[in-house]
Amino acid sequence: MTLRLPFPSLRATLCVLAACLPLLAQADAGWPRTVSGEHGSAVLDHAPKRIVSTSVTLTGALLAIDAPVVASGATVPNNRVADDQGYLRQWGAIAKARQVQRLYIGEANAESVAMAAPDLILVSATGGDSAMALYDQLSAIAPTLVVNYDDKSWQQVEQLLGQATGHEAQADALVKAFTERQAQVRKSLTLPPQPVSAFVYNPAARQANVWTRDSSQGQLLEQLGFQLASPSPAVASSQTMGKRKDIIQAGGEHMADALTGQTFLMFAAEPADTQAVLGNTLLAHLPAVGSQRVYALGADTFRLDYYSASHLLDRLQAQFGKAGTQAPAATASN
Repeated sequence: MTLRLPFPSLRATLCVLAACLPLLAQADAGWPRTVSGEHGSAVLDHAPKRIVSTSVTLTGALLAIDAPVVASGATVPNNRVADDQGYLRQWGAIAKARQVQRLYIGEANAESVAMAAPDLILVSATGGDSAMALYDQLSAIAPTLVVNYDDKSWQQVEQLLGQATGHEAQADALVKAFTERQAQVRKSLTLPPQPVSAFVYNPAARQANVWTRDSSQGQLLEQLGFQLASPSPAVASSQTMGKRKDIIQAGGEHMADALTGQTFLMFAAEPADTQAVLGNTLLAHLPAVGSQRVYALGADTFRLDYYSASHLLDRLQAQFGKAGTQAPAATASN
């Protein structure tokens, strides 16, 4: 997008600032602006002051860049990933401190969104928190931006939301700090046998959702030096993952064909949860199970944002870090 600055002197000043803070220059001078989403573009006359997120996944990304999110949809409260508000545990306390109003639990409700008087509405394109069915109703209330997070890293999502909210500088600084810490953590790791299968396991359904290279989880692991195992061609070409690009679903006798790694990394899981995989007779012949190379990476890693990704670095470092080379733990300022 081309930014038009009204005063030449201001343009020159911002050009100097842009040498070190290019995104800040955009934030200062970029209104009105048009932001491209997955369902057309949102035209924003001014920096949003009352953002409503219909996606509990995107709410954490807004909080991390200090965007003015006033209300959010929520998931079922008081479970392993959500607090008593139905907000994700990695940022629930921050949402409470900032008095983010819970609009509804589960299915989106256009009336409750309208009651929050938003000047920007965020919708996820896919996933269980998608409100795409209400897009026409929501876009009649306020500019509505549809974000697809299943084919982007959390950093790309942050930068898109930074553009939409005028918080480019915050998004840029957040990504830069994380990138620096990620590089430190990579140097501190002794990797387990490669490649790895990274997945979320549902013991009740005996089903695995395997992260692909398009997922935030897969991208972060590869940036840390891990190699993602490829499921068998028959599983990889199946249509079980529907419209989503970040996971491949496999269950029953097909699960072993999907989990071909020498090491298993379980997302959305705590150490006790590894027993369900280790005890699955359909997986007993796999090298990772036979050698008990099955590792849990925390319940909050089902969806990655700045907060959960930082926690993931902590857990990988604790699990695979070399003695005496521990990178400093993340400290979120938001």
